[in-house]
Amino acid sequence: MEKPTVTPEPASIGAPNAPIVSKTTLALRWAVVVFAGVGVALAPSPEGIEPRAWQLFAIFVATILGLIFQPLPGGAMVLLGIAATAVFGVLPPATALAGYADPVVWLVLSAFMLARGMIKTGFGRRVALLFVRALGGTSLGLGYALALTDGVLASVIPSNSARSGGIVFPITRSIAESYGSQPGPTAARLGAFLLPLVYQTDVIVCAIFLTGQASNPLIAGFVRQVTGIELSYGTWFLGAVVPGLVSLALTPLFLYRLFPPEVRRTPKAADYASTELRKMGPLSRVELLMLATFLLVLVLWVTTRWHGIDYAVVALLGLGTLLITGVLTWQDVITERSAWDVFIWYGGLVLLARELGKTGITEWFAQGTGALLEGWSWQLSLAVLLLVYFYAHYAFASITAHSSAMLIPFLSVALVAGAPAMLAALLFAYLSNLCACLTHYGTTPAPIYFGAGYVTQARWWQIGLAASAPHLVLWPVVGLLWWKLLGWW
Repeated sequence: MEKPTVTPEPASIGAPNAPIVSKTTLALRWAVVVFAGVGVALAPSPEGIEPRAWQLFAIFVATILGLIFQPLPGGAMVLLGIAATAVFGVLPPATALAGYADPVVWLVLSAFMLARGMIKTGFGRRVALLFVRALGGTSLGLGYALALTDGVLASVIPSNSARSGGIVFPITRSIAESYGSQPGPTAARLGAFLLPLVYQTDVIVCAIFLTGQASNPLIAGFVRQVTGIELSYGTWFLGAVVPGLVSLALTPLFLYRLFPPEVRRTPKAADYASTELRKMGPLSRVELLMLATFLLVLVLWVTTRWHGIDYAVVALLGLGTLLITGVLTWQDVITERSAWDVFIWYGGLVLLARELGKTGITEWFAQGTGALLEGWSWQLSLAVLLLVYFYAHYAFASITAHSSAMLIPFLSVALVAGAPAMLAALLFAYLSNLCACLTHYGTTPAPIYFGAGYVTQARWWQIGLAASAPHLVLWPVVGLLWWKLLGWW
């Protein structure tokens, strides 16, 4: 089997190498964004909403549509939105740029650099090979091995494109090819099962950790804005660990029964992993330093309530350690394009959502929509809101755009309907990740796995729809029982 090579990590939103579109398509995208923003701005503001607040809402709408339709890459659209708030006098310049001083933005940036260290040192690949050697004797076991790799790395690395796309995907594809499974007539031997399965487990892993993917700290911020509940690293993980592990155990088995591969036993995969590990030799100095930094950051994040060091400071400490020890160079840091792309759109969205929350527009929407649910039990109201929120992801190519557009108003409506705050917050936070299972553009690694060519779009969507069933059953049912046991609702 040919030794896999690590693919370059794609940017999380609006990748620089995004497909070229025609001038007509580009003009239509701009038209949607501009006319929507101008239309909202010119519409009369609702009673009790100040005109300046309504103008901010118009800019927010245009920015979110820009993230969805992307006439420019996502980071550029958010930057234009931030600039618009200052140009039109909606926000003072210092306020408009304040999102880039938020510690969470620096947390995500620093953690992306840790991902760069994982790939550069080869430590992430070693972890994957160890799991494949231990569990890779069957095609289903391979799925679990690669999911566990993703899970271990996700405890610190928020870039699912780096974890799943840069580390797990090349190994997955190489193993499929070793069994003669190529896109086309032989795809069903192994690749058509294994690649979608690994992606589906990545979606679950994204939901388990606050660092599961880049938007989770943003989602936690939205939750705090609406409910006042702080979803810290430990709280997020504690809430997700039981339903997440049950989901990781049962979802691959469920998909294995529905979409089985022709090759059930894969002893060559374990042999391949053993061979590659022998080639790598013992842990190198840089791998040991990477491991030590990984454990340091993880332990400090888990024990924040005892030492009080902010998560962002811990992440910066980890990055500083990698720079001082030479694991990363400054050139590595400044050339990590995806990290800086995330920094731009993340800081902008943090600011827009925070300022919008001060305007009263969300409360106005929640009260109006809540009146439509009058007479419904909170359980039924919450279930309907969650289903609409989940399947609305068919219209989004980004967890960030989806949660930024819908989480705050939908969570607000759920609270007006009487749903317990902690229960509603957790379900919306976790389902914000799980809904990415649906399509081949649901989150960043999806186009990577789909682009391998093993599965048609129709088949991918069938798998995604099937996977949504256990998510919508296991997480609410197991989650409700677990959170009740914890005394959270």
